[in-house]
Amino acid sequence: MKAHLKNTVVAKPRPASTVVLLRDGEHGVETLLLKRNKALLFGGGLWVFPGGSIDPQDLDAAGGEEKVASRLAAAREAQEESGLQPSLDDMLQLSHWTTPVVESKRFSTWFYVAPVAYDRDVVIDGSEIHDSQWISIKDAMLGHECGDLGMFPPTYLTLIYLSGYSTVEELLSGEAETIPAEVLPVMGKANEEMVLMLEGDAGYDSGDASKAGAQHRATLRDGYWQYVVERLDEGYPRFNCKT
Repeated sequence: MKAHLKNTVVAKPRPASTVVLLRDGEHGVETLLLKRNKALLFGGGLWVFPGGSIDPQDLDAAGGEEKVASRLAAAREAQEESGLQPSLDDMLQLSHWTTPVVESKRFSTWFYVAPVAYDRDVVIDGSEIHDSQWISIKDAMLGHECGDLGMFPPTYLTLIYLSGYSTVEELLSGEAETIPAEVLPVMGKANEEMVLMLEGDAGYDSGDASKAGAQHRATLRDGYWQYVVERLDEGYPRFNCKT
């Protein structure tokens, strides 16, 4: 057991899934971001990809296979939250994220990417989702880095990862040949800043974000996340590997 987990009651993560909807735009690949209602206790006011928890109906339809259900749930949530429903055959798994063990509310989340037709209208419910925008991946990153678009770390790091692709076709072709990343971040603090450590970070195993050595982390600074990669061994996957 890792040192930072001793005597810790770890909450079981709830199965969930999300889908990064894609289309080609004038300024590169665009994705659909949805703004969560500010009144929501979890992630209120943040910009997210369509997604949510895997429901019992999804599991029933998938014959009890959780991974199959995650694909069904992502498509269903996209339709419910945006009015857009990607084809199941077009969806590619991008990654799988598990919420850090120190969090009381945890999710085991499959991330998918999928193209949608350019002329489809976005329809939001005005309840859980209060706004939406098609935005180029690079502009979405800049919006977060300027403090205008609040995001969860996985949303921002996924944007970084996809930002090196020029077209949707190139992105889908590249990811079809890529093994989906398994990501289990570790939370910590350094210089009074919240840190999300990823594999390869010197403090990953101990949970000590101040430990000297390689850095592979997202740091919450001035209200937005900053991705830091320093002295990371080549064997560890990184989110800016496409750039």
